Amino acid sequence: MAPVFVAVRVLLGLFFMFTGATKLTDRIFPSLYAEAVNEFVKLAAVFPLNEWGIKLEPMQCLIVVGWIELIGGLLLAIGPRILQEISNIILAVIMMGAIYSLLMLKKPLYMCMPATVCLGLLLLLLYVSQRGREKQKEE
Repeated sequence: MAPVFVAVRVLLGLFFMFTGATKLTDRIFPSLYAEAVNEFVKLAAVFPLNEWGIKLEPMQCLIVVGWIELIGGLLLAIGPRILQEISNIILAVIMMGAIYSLLMLKKPLYMCMPATVCLGLLLLLLYVSQRGREKQKEE
């Protein structure tokens, strides 16, 4: 993989580790943690599982997403190749959920940009990784 894509993968992994850690504790940035709690309370109200009678607990969702982002970011940054790809896919699904929830909450489009950029970078890394695997098979 080209050094540029390795740098993007590591930086994106560090970003997800940071965002996951801020969702798990209020000791890093109390204001970001409070905002995340507030957003997850709103998210629980519009999540599509509510239509099927499944009620989401906002704090449990916050903790689950925080751990997924923290561990996924760690694996994306320094994990073995197969775990990088798996975490890449899982983090992409999380970003799709983030974009969906922001749109359902009728947030301004500029608030969707960080999740959209992260999703685009994750998909780009997945594409580059797949192309690299295909090249190795040809050789």
